[in-house]
Amino acid sequence: MLVDDHDLVRSGIKRILSDVGDIDVVAEAGSGEQAVKQAREVKPDVILMDLSMPGIGGLEATRKITRSMPGAKIIAVTIHDDDPFPARLLEAGAVGYLTKGCDVREIINAIKSVYLGEQYLMPDVAQKLALSFVNHRDKAPLEELTQRETQVMLMIVNGEPNKLISEKLCLSPKTTSTYRYRLFEKLGLANDVELTRFAIRYGLIKENITH
Repeated sequence: MLVDDHDLVRSGIKRILSDVGDIDVVAEAGSGEQAVKQAREVKPDVILMDLSMPGIGGLEATRKITRSMPGAKIIAVTIHDDDPFPARLLEAGAVGYLTKGCDVREIINAIKSVYLGEQYLMPDVAQKLALSFVNHRDKAPLEELTQRETQVMLMIVNGEPNKLISEKLCLSPKTTSTYRYRLFEKLGLANDVELTRFAIRYGLIKENITH
């Protein structure tokens, strides 16, 4: 199953996989909410999951899918190659991590590896992940955030208002505001504009991205 909010990306990956005889795309989704629904209905062998999407996003979708389907095999396919996202996604239940700059062969190898029950991380991501445990004292700014704070941050930079974030995460508006305050405090930021600039700098969103 392919999960990405850009039709062009999904079409491109689907076209690539169509040339592989033993891999079929059984479902597609354009948001985290759709991904959760489709996964429960179709029960795909492997899910390629984008991280930065409108709504609950790939991180929370991964968490929801693996909670209801413990055997789900999810590969995160994102623009991120820095911590804490590989670690966060693995904690959420993903078994693979690729960046969108990887080549075709790597995507195919990742799908086949996780299908066979193995974990798959791109070599440079695996190295950074290992180094992050060795050098845990030198935390990157994003590593200071909890999983929920990271989730709220991704929804904010994707343009979700507080009310919608509260509804989608089943939180009270007050709790959502608390998470917002904490992440601003931890990152040393004052408002949504600064958070958006921060997100662009760290590759969470592209400068010209629109939803």
